[in-house]
This record gives sequence, C-alpha cells and structure tokens, in this order.
Amino acid sequence: MILPRSIRWALRFLGIALSTGLGSCAFFEPNTAMLWTNRPEFAIYVAYFNASQDKYTVETRYFESPAQKLTDTREGPDIVIGDWLKSISTRTLFRSLDPLFKQGLLSSTAFYPRLLALGNIDGTQYLLPVAFNIPALVFAQSNGGMLSDPFTIGLEEIKTLGKAYNVENKGVYSRMGFSPAWNDAFLFVTATLFNTAFKEAQEAIPISWDAVALEQAMTYISSWIAEANTGTQAEDDFAFKYCYDPPAKLAMSGRILFTYMNSAEFFTLDQEQKANLDVRWIAENDTIPLSEDTVYYGIYKKGKAKAASVAFTRWFFKPETQRLLLEISKNYRINENLFGIGNGFSALRIVTEQVFPQFYPSLLGHMPPEAFLAPPNILPRNWITLKERVILSYLHDRIRYTDELRSLERRVSDWYRLNKGF
Repeated sequence: MILPRSIRWALRFLGIALSTGLGSCAFFEPNTAMLWTNRPEFAIYVAYFNASQDKYTVETRYFESPAQKLTDTREGPDIVIGDWLKSISTRTLFRSLDPLFKQGLLSSTAFYPRLLALGNIDGTQYLLPVAFNIPALVFAQSNGGMLSDPFTIGLEEIKTLGKAYNVENKGVYSRMGFSPAWNDAFLFVTATLFNTAFKEAQEAIPISWDAVALEQAMTYISSWIAEANTGTQAEDDFAFKYCYDPPAKLAMSGRILFTYMNSAEFFTLDQEQKANLDVRWIAENDTIPLSEDTVYYGIYKKGKAKAASVAFTRWFFKPETQRLLLEISKNYRINENLFGIGNGFSALRIVTEQVFPQFYPSLLGHMPPEAFLAPPNILPRNWITLKERVILSYLHDRIRYTDELRSLERRVSDWYRLNKGF
C-alpha cells in the first residue's frame, strides 16, 4: 500500500520529533514538576501532595543554595523554595504570579502584607512568602513577673533587668542576668535594631550598610557590658565557670536570667524545657526584625510543568493544607526538630494567628503583633556565608578588641576578593 505523500511527510516529521525529544516537549506539557529547595521538610510536604491527587507529581531536589544553583547551571526546576531568592542575580528568573491572584487561585489578603510586598518587584508579584522567624528572649516562667509587657521586650529593659539580677562579690559573679556577648546573633539583632540596614548593593562590593548606625550599636553594646557586667573579662570568667550547660537549662536553674534564641530554636526545645520557660519577642520602636532567612517561593520562568506547578502552589498555600502539615508533624514527632511550616511561622496570617496556638500552646497570649513584623532588606545570594564568616566575626571582635582591629569594610572587601564568583 502506497501512502499519500502528505501522510508520508507527516510520519517522517513525527519520527524526527520523537527521536529528538520534540514530540514529548513541544506537544505535551509534563505532569511532573521539579522543586528545588534548601528546606528538607518540603520532601515530606511534596509526598502528601502527590498522595492527595493522581493528576500531577512533584519531585524534590535539595541544594544548599537554590538561588546560587539557578545562576550556575543551565538546567532549571519548575518551583524554587528557599532563602535569598530576591537578589539581583535571581529576581528576574521567576514567572509573574499575578494571574494566580487575578483568577482567585490565591488571595493577597491571606498573607502578612509586608512579607508579601517584599516579593513584589516593580508592581509585579514574583515571589510568595512561606515562613519567617523572630528573635526571642527566653527565661524561666517564674521570672515572668519582672517583665513589663506580655509580648515584647526592648534592649533597655533587658539591660536593666539583667543588671539587677546579677550577684557579684569582689568582681566575681555567681549569677549574671544577661550579656549581649553570649551570642553573636544577638549582637547582629541589636545592630539591626539600630538601623544598620545591611542590604544588597550594585557595586564592586555587593553589600552596603549604615556605618554610623553600626558604630552606634557597637558603642551601645560596649557600654552595656561595662555598666551591667563590669566588662567582657568578667563575663568570660563567669561563662567559663558556669556556662557548661545549655543556655535554656541555665535560665531554668536561675544561674542566668535571659538567653537569646530565635523562635524556631525555642519551639523545638523539648517539652519539659518549654513547660518551664517563657518568651518575649525582641523589639524596639514597635519593630520586630525578622530573621534574614525568611523563606520565599517562586515559579521558575523557564519551567515546563506549569500546570503542575500551579496545582502545587494552590495546594500548599491553603490554610487547611498547612493545618494538615502541622498535624502530620505532630503525629510523627517531626515537630521535635522542625518548627511550624518550613521551620518557621507561616506567612499565611490565619495559620499563624489561629492554627499555630493549637499546636504550640506557648504562643497563647504571646502572638507577635502583626504591625511590628519588619522583613529584612534584600540581600545577596551568598548572604548566609558572608554573615557567618565575616559579619558575625567582626561583631564578636568589635566588642572585645579595639587596637588594630581590621574594619568591617576591609573584611568584606577581602572576603569578596578571595571568593570571586561565590
């Protein structure tokens, strides 16, 4: 049988298309979406999405820095969830999510407004907030009557109460209320509250800050240590003698009054400790600075599984879905190592305000005031490494040494010079 010429050409074209993969890519949208993340818990979330329906599938791949991976490789995912997604090098890589709001698939009022605004670029919504954490001061419940506010505590009150709590004899402390030097992360929070404003910059050194504000913060902390605790030497002597137990245990025993940790650290303490501890959110001028590792969610512009990506997005950002995920975490004791959604408070207001207290009773009467929540500035994709290796190291040294201390500007410049392309 001789086939008509038009059919022979059609079959020849189909054979070429199939042999090159064109048939599967050009004519059929894949039903499996690839998700890149640095949050391992999303493997659990994805498994429940896949089990909840039989039309789409999502697969996960873990990368320490999905944002950096996006700019370092030609291969691409469909969905990206992680930190630092709004940096200059990555912000243009995501699809507009405005259609999801216009079609009623998502509601902008469901999110904390300031967190949602951070994912908006020039009037277009490219990223959705997922989770955030808050700096906290933790103390024994028996000492709760000392504090003036049931929700927040400021730096001056921490200093005053800490100094009053001290027990000292001839310059030797047997009890110490609190020292900013005990935790470099607290030094950073203090610098943030002084409006040091670390942020990404489009310059040779792609980060900037307010050097005057930083100096004011460091001077304040140095004066605090000298006034309240005699000096860093006395604090170090106290720490060497008594601080061999975890800080939470020291607070419970009464050896110290306060310890610093973020919300995820507090809510993953064991039940016995949480039952004997209380918490206040650190704030100044009605501002609670959120941790810079706030998690965001984007759909990759070049992703092929658009329908599967949209389906997972709709499913994940439903309050009832996140309640289910919290129940799963509780039932399987995942919440012993993982806080909330994405290891943080949910960016969906109704979930954090109404659902979280059902799973975390410590939040009852301690919900962070929404108007106080201040998201971080836009930061470069390598922020977490830069912060840990350079900035925290500088803050640590700055309150202990003054002679021949290499400036932060020099340290940052040297780090970028030695880590080109990082």
